Amino acid sequence: MKAFLKTCYYSTAAGLLSLPSAALAAGENPFDRAKNLTNQVGSTAFGSQQQADLPTMIGRIINIALGFIGILLLVYLVYGGFLWMTSGGSDEGVKKAQTMIKNAVIGLVIVVAAFAISNFVLLSLVNVTTG
Repeated sequence: MKAFLKTCYYSTAAGLLSLPSAALAAGENPFDRAKNLTNQVGSTAFGSQQQADLPTMIGRIINIALGFIGILLLVYLVYGGFLWMTSGGSDEGVKKAQTMIKNAVIGLVIVVAAFAISNFVLLSLVNVTTG
């Protein structure tokens, strides 16, 4: 009987603690935000932004492409590790996985170097053209 009462007590306490509490905050009127929409044309989430020039746009495109390639190489690296772990000790599977990991690491080094070189060149180009 004592164990049953203890179980009931803890179950009730856990149930009460898991109930949502009241949020003591005022709601936002959606019409107040709609009034300011006409003043925000040309703005971004971080404030108003000027039109980017060509070197800046090229730099953004290069950074996005290199980031995407880096993500693919990380997935390739993880897949190589997965193959190594699931090879079951077969020499052929381990060799294939090691080759995949080696190629992924070399690719990541190349992507990081390309990222550093492109950022250096584009920053130098922007500094030369803007003074």
